[in-house]
Amino acid sequence: MKRGTRLVHAARPDYSDGRRPVNPPVVRASTVDFASMAEMQAAIRPGTESAQSFTYGVRGTPTAFALEGLITELEAGHGTKLYSSGLEAIAAVFLGLLRPGDHVLVVDTVYSPVRQMLNRFLGQRGIAYDFYSPREPDLAAMIRPETRMIYTETPGSVTMELQDIAAVVRTARAHGDIWVACDNTWASGYCYRPLEDGADLSIVAGTKYLGGHSDVLMGSVTATAAAYETLHETSVLLGLAVSADDCALVLRGARTLHIRYPAHAQRARAVAAWLEQRPEVAAVHYPALPSSPDHALWQQRFDGAAGLFTLELTAAASTRVTAFVDGLKLFGRGASWGGFESLALPCDVRANRSVDGWDDRGALVRLSIGLEEADDLIADLDQALDRACNDKIRRSDG
Repeated sequence: MKRGTRLVHAARPDYSDGRRPVNPPVVRASTVDFASMAEMQAAIRPGTESAQSFTYGVRGTPTAFALEGLITELEAGHGTKLYSSGLEAIAAVFLGLLRPGDHVLVVDTVYSPVRQMLNRFLGQRGIAYDFYSPREPDLAAMIRPETRMIYTETPGSVTMELQDIAAVVRTARAHGDIWVACDNTWASGYCYRPLEDGADLSIVAGTKYLGGHSDVLMGSVTATAAAYETLHETSVLLGLAVSADDCALVLRGARTLHIRYPAHAQRARAVAAWLEQRPEVAAVHYPALPSSPDHALWQQRFDGAAGLFTLELTAAASTRVTAFVDGLKLFGRGASWGGFESLALPCDVRANRSVDGWDDRGALVRLSIGLEEADDLIADLDQALDRACNDKIRRSDG
């Protein structure tokens, strides 16, 4: 079956009498009442409890299991664990799979809060880390005997560099037992699946496209069989749990992902192509554009594009970046992305790069293109650029 059909039909309950609700019931439960002590002991006896045994609320409910099943199918993995946010999902990967004395290579474009996590929780616990450029020609040279993970994302946060995950995996496998974890939120399992290229873990902030309506926080990690057992054990031992209501919201959003995701992309491509022609714009960082240095890799590995990209202003226009963003009427100003509404957010990445410097580049504005009509979004950007960047500024930039 095609992807959209699977999304509609996956994780729907089946009942012996042939009648079933089209949505899994929302099971809110902390306590599970067993018919007898013998039944309870049999259910929770070590070695008998599966990852989807409904024995205690913190270990998951049928609503959570349904969402895990849907994401596992979407990501083509062995199993999925859920978390209260994308950042918690990332933390579970680090804390579950790394030990004191280990070393991890982290892509330089990594989501900025992860840098703080590395310093605060990994560095102080004897886990070493180095950042590598997404353009790194020889990643193998950075691998140490104690390297246990390569943590990457594709595309990179804000600046949108793609990585060839299959090539990263080949490098990891050539140097022993090294996990490859990939933040896959931009694709959300819809247009790219890292596990199919050999990665061990695919991390998604379900807050974004899976939920799709800016009303829920959720994170997920889909893993291979080799990584899933450790991931599950970590979640149980740390008591990492999600609410049934949040799972139901993400399930509802995921059913229409195959309709919403291409609609975001269609609008984003139109807006990005228009922005490339503006004199105030030095570059548009979006792998779906033919002008992107990663366009060929995007064509090879991806079968779609998200509605998220970044525009880089010229030097002259950069002095007016705040006025430009404040002048937008249809674009909101806020964190997150992937919802039905368009958002604009200035991003200063200079403090969040260790390898690739951005000091001599123009101001960056990340745009999350929602489901408004492209012509209306273009008109809004047009008036905001004109008001913020007057003719004198634009002419001085050539």
